[in-house]
Amino acid sequence: MPAMLLAMNNEARAEGDPIPVGQCGPTTDFAAPDGIEFKNGLTLACEEINALGGILGRPLEPSFEDTAQMGDATNVQAAQRLVDRHGVHAILNGYNIGSGAAIQEVAADNGIIYVHYDTTIGHNNLVKSNPDRYWGSFQGDPAEYWYGPGFLKFLQGLEENGEWKRKNNKMAVILSAGVYASNIANAVKEQAKSYGWDISLFETVSVPASEWGPTLAKIRQDPPAVICITHFLPADLGQFALQFASNPTPSLVYMQYGPSIPAFRDIAKQAANGIIYATVVGALQDEIGTAFEKRYKEKFGPNAGHNSGAQPYDGAYVWATAAALAGGTGEPGNNDQNRKVAARMSSMIWRGVTGTTRFMPLENAAYTYPTQVNDSSLGMPHQFLQIQDYTKGPGLIAPAPYGTTKFMMPPWIKA
Repeated sequence: MPAMLLAMNNEARAEGDPIPVGQCGPTTDFAAPDGIEFKNGLTLACEEINALGGILGRPLEPSFEDTAQMGDATNVQAAQRLVDRHGVHAILNGYNIGSGAAIQEVAADNGIIYVHYDTTIGHNNLVKSNPDRYWGSFQGDPAEYWYGPGFLKFLQGLEENGEWKRKNNKMAVILSAGVYASNIANAVKEQAKSYGWDISLFETVSVPASEWGPTLAKIRQDPPAVICITHFLPADLGQFALQFASNPTPSLVYMQYGPSIPAFRDIAKQAANGIIYATVVGALQDEIGTAFEKRYKEKFGPNAGHNSGAQPYDGAYVWATAAALAGGTGEPGNNDQNRKVAARMSSMIWRGVTGTTRFMPLENAAYTYPTQVNDSSLGMPHQFLQIQDYTKGPGLIAPAPYGTTKFMMPPWIKA
């Protein structure tokens, strides 16, 4: 796909007036491991796009603002600084927690493009409520809601393929307070019965959740076939794995997102082996994804988290390609030109590092595959991964045709 941008630039060198772009992300505080990778991902994308001739001969010049603990007010202030201080034509983020419906106001007020990976249904609902105001805001991945039905569909696939058989119909769902974890947990709860599951435990834990004893006592008292944890911070999940391993139940253990961060394996070590996790957005383990991982780690180090960096990396390419097709970008206030860019983004099907980005009309969020669309070329794959050797990277076990590794029965479950 970068070849398209190169062709549109017609071999122009990126020597014109720079195009300012920005990112506001958590480069300090508890989500800094991800925030630093978001910065790296946009930095690498800008360098590569500039090497291709930028956008019609104009190089990209990135600026960054810290959102720290990522409350809505802080997020808005950081985004507004990008506009006021740097005059950015686009804000190209990873995620910020919070409502997921705040930075859109900055984009709308200033007529610029905003691409993010907040993974929240709040974005879909906001854009749908007033498409004429939020035309410039795009969520580059599917909403977190899809984790729920996607997980249930994944379990169904394991059973249908004969790879795993449930010991009973009980599922324990563990969540933390906050929109993201709650939305996923509630989506699992709402649809569990239609897949033959009874929710035997539905418990909210306080964050940081370093002491899992009370929750584990309830799980051990009434062992479920599946433990589904929608809390997502890697250090907390690493502690769960360690404390579960001392006296495990014969349950599949699913965790939300956190095990994708190297810090999880560093904490859990051997106890990580067998854990399943998922992400609706991450670098695929295919030709495009592995080539990206190689470039990323050559630049930022062998332990760099390329899965997080892949988010703004793909988002930057989608925006830059659409901008070139639209005849260029627009500065703040240039609604007419940026509406043309948004229209191009809305009509694109982009195959990038994380799979296919195709935006839902009137919601400006990516479709998910296979739960929402059944064609892998028309949706971003909901990836299920398993850690089988904590000293190595995880294996992608679903969905087809992207899987590279067979599901392994966790070592604590006896045949």
